[in-house]
Amino acid sequence: MKLVLDTNVIVSALIWGGEPYKLIRAATEGDIELYASPALLAELRDVLGREHLALRLQQQRSSVEQAIDLYGELAIVVSPLATPRAVPDDPDDDHIIAAAVAGRADLIVSGDRHLLSMGSHDGVAIVTVRDAVDRIPR
Repeated sequence: MKLVLDTNVIVSALIWGGEPYKLIRAATEGDIELYASPALLAELRDVLGREHLALRLQQQRSSVEQAIDLYGELAIVVSPLATPRAVPDDPDDDHIIAAAVAGRADLIVSGDRHLLSMGSHDGVAIVTVRDAVDRIPR
């Protein structure tokens, strides 16, 4: 199963663990494949660089760069040829759709209401973390 994780899911996994971390663990165990794009990795770097999140990483004996490197090695990075307008209420989320289409993902995993309200795009289901965890092959 191929997944693209929204930045909010990755940050939750890396900073707080919980349900989102189960997706990271499933990828490290080879149960699923994660896909990302240069735009998603840049957004992740920007978000993790926020002072309160960078401090949280430091408290975990990590850094923004280490977290980016870890995720960049875990995910297969695809380069979408285009980023079409796809998310009606939040064009900043279009790059998530573009990465999913380029990676031929099965799921986009997000907590973002703009994405979740779409339900799917171009055959890629858009689901919550809980839904994605429930779909991991056992």
